[in-house]
Amino acid sequence: MHGLGNDFAVIDNIDGDVSLSTDEIRKLSDRRFGIGFDQLLMVESSTSKDADFRYVIFNADGSEVNQCGNGARCFALYVQKKNLSYKNPLSVETNAGIMTLTINSDDSVRVEMGEPNFLPSKIPLNINETTSEYMVEGFKVGALSIGNPHAVLILDDITDINSTALKIQSSKNFPEGVNVGFMKILSKDEVQLRVVERGVGETLACGSGACAAVIHGVRLGMLNSKVKVHLNGGDAMVEYDGRKVYLSGPGEFVYEGSINLRSAPS
Repeated sequence: MHGLGNDFAVIDNIDGDVSLSTDEIRKLSDRRFGIGFDQLLMVESSTSKDADFRYVIFNADGSEVNQCGNGARCFALYVQKKNLSYKNPLSVETNAGIMTLTINSDDSVRVEMGEPNFLPSKIPLNINETTSEYMVEGFKVGALSIGNPHAVLILDDITDINSTALKIQSSKNFPEGVNVGFMKILSKDEVQLRVVERGVGETLACGSGACAAVIHGVRLGMLNSKVKVHLNGGDAMVEYDGRKVYLSGPGEFVYEGSINLRSAPS
């Protein structure tokens, strides 16, 4: 599946009989020798009475992460297509808390992403004082967590970003790494965004990155509460009311199949 070009392998693990090692996930993510994906999503039984399912996310490098907004939209559509639930909205348990997923009449999905956290210790960011922007490796960034850590740079030109992203991601200020967003503001209601994700590299879209960018722009008074975000893979809508943030956009099925892990290259 994919959400605006951010692509996923989705596995039904309701019975809990699928357990993949870091090495196996890396092999599966290989675009030449495996399936190829940015993230692997697992649909699992919830451990909470407040949620319908558990949503588990692994990056292409095998590391587990807490949040993925584009993946959440695909997760909801997968559950619907596979008749795993007829509820709408769905509540799903993640390592970052409970998310609410609403499938719209046009098959787009609105995801309640929760509340951002700006405390450096919760991002985590190795800086003591909380402020709206920080200097990291010589760059001015906004930093926050929306279930995973994000650094946001506001620039007039976002064509050459890779070296800057690498410097920020390798900074000791972000002990668990960071997703780096590069935002060009077109108006108070519209931005262009590129995101380099930790453990993945630049993706065609990053839902939580879109949310983080808009939140940062709203905090600085540069954006309104509802913003269209132009990502390389397409457009998403982000709403931030000063407390909770919502992400809306499409999800698409590409193909279904099976793979023999024993045949993967060593």
